[in-house]
Amino acid sequence: MIAERKDDHVRFAAEQQRRLGGGNQFDEVSFVHHALAGIDRADVSLATRFAGIDWPVPLYINAMTGGSERTGAINRDLAIAARETGVPIATGSMSAYFADESVADTFRVMRRENPDGFVMANINANASVEKARRAVDLLRADALQIHLNVVQETVMPEGDRSFSAWAPQIEKIVAAVDVPVIVKEVGFGLSGRTVALLRDLGVSAADVAGRGGTDFARIENDRRRDADYGYLEGWGQSAPACLLDAQGAGIPLLASGGVRHPLDVARALVLGAAAAGVSGGFLRTVLDGGVSALVTRITTWLDHLAALMTALGARTPSELTRCDVLVHGDLRAFCADRGIDTGRPATRSITYDITHETVGGIR
Repeated sequence: MIAERKDDHVRFAAEQQRRLGGGNQFDEVSFVHHALAGIDRADVSLATRFAGIDWPVPLYINAMTGGSERTGAINRDLAIAARETGVPIATGSMSAYFADESVADTFRVMRRENPDGFVMANINANASVEKARRAVDLLRADALQIHLNVVQETVMPEGDRSFSAWAPQIEKIVAAVDVPVIVKEVGFGLSGRTVALLRDLGVSAADVAGRGGTDFARIENDRRRDADYGYLEGWGQSAPACLLDAQGAGIPLLASGGVRHPLDVARALVLGAAAAGVSGGFLRTVLDGGVSALVTRITTWLDHLAALMTALGARTPSELTRCDVLVHGDLRAFCADRGIDTGRPATRSITYDITHETVGGIR
């Protein structure tokens, strides 16, 4: 039953990706162009650091799948691509492994094919401390992801219906495991209030995982006999909205959900993310073109990201947060309603330059 559900998730997610078109709220974030801001490409480093974690690049393959023969093969291909490109990678939810240990290799293959890479195990917030430790041990994981998916569970025919224990359980897991814990949504977004709570629970980092990519409400509704939860499609906040809402929360942020190209990665970084994750888009690439296609795509993205940073004058991913950025449209309206100042990001390079006495206040 679980294996069948995992295969359904992959099939429906791939179909969604092939139908996705148009824009999302990343398009409502734009850089102010300063024609003399450019630096030398040789001075640009893609390395990023957050919560004591060092990654060679600010891009990662986010949680997708595992638990069936087909999804195990997908995880193998994703792990090979991660190994060849140096990007960190996360498994999909390991609930299938907890229910049936015979599917362990569909997850373990990620470490076997990527022995020296940064691998994250993924569990749900209902998992016991013992299960959290088993997940980390199975993959010799470098970090543990805990996913939050209330809306998905609500629409899922066989999903959970009790959620009040999630926060205290996360706190217990954080205290019990010896690797960093990253809490993520599955595509509906983490509000600033939620991120602040995660900080208080001791979580190392939060992946805001907003809407705009794979819609798990739609996937689970497609699995329902009557498809009667269609009105929940599009629920939640986008990744840019979440990043803006969580400014100053005191915990490192990661961003995923609707990241389509290197410019979206740069947009996530300029809004304060330490790195950006991709699931659905990379899944479609590996299904359509295999490992070599995904390696080419990731390599190209990293090359383009370095080029964008060169033009913007950012020597590191964190220096992108000094760049001037404009917020438009519905995203700006969201900020206004939430009391978020969008004027400061538009002129922050001036503040930085004046502080460092490099240029005058020229806009």
